[in-house]
Amino acid sequence: MVQVFIVLCFFPLLTVFAFDEQKANPVYVISVMKEQTKLGDIVIELFPDKAPLHCANFDSLVAMKFFDGTAFHRIDPTFMIQGGDPNSKDPSKGPETWGFGQPSQKKVPAEFNDYSHVRGTVSAARGEDKNSADSQFFICVKDSEFLDGEYSAFGTVKSGMDIVDAIAESPRDSATERPVKKITMTITKQ
Repeated sequence: MVQVFIVLCFFPLLTVFAFDEQKANPVYVISVMKEQTKLGDIVIELFPDKAPLHCANFDSLVAMKFFDGTAFHRIDPTFMIQGGDPNSKDPSKGPETWGFGQPSQKKVPAEFNDYSHVRGTVSAARGEDKNSADSQFFICVKDSEFLDGEYSAFGTVKSGMDIVDAIAESPRDSATERPVKKITMTITKQ
């Protein structure tokens, strides 16, 4: 009888420890529209253990619906697609301002890690200063390991690479790398 009592006392503790070990990374759905047509969804998983500051920044921006209506303003089919600039959803800002962001945006310091920039990697876009990342991010279309140690990778595409490819293959202005037809996003947390 005593042995059964001991097992029953420790069983809840074992359950708690097992649950903590299985803690899942946060997952988000990027719903993509090209003008008035839905292209589909890109599901991404973030890695807080690799880039906690970038993941926390992304999560807070999603929570306040910051990304909703922003555009994928830069596409390079041999490299990546980039979006998340608030200028791209501000009707008072022209397309020539997309990609420059706003000086008042919170900056996130670099978090270089061992996650390589392979196809499907989600990483922080930045300016010349390695500590200048803000809301803009990019998704690698091709393996781009030359970015390792230079940009902060913080997630990966779980599903929807066909949508990433469709964005990357969209007609674009070769000088600006902007899509000819505006491609916007809405991001929600799963």
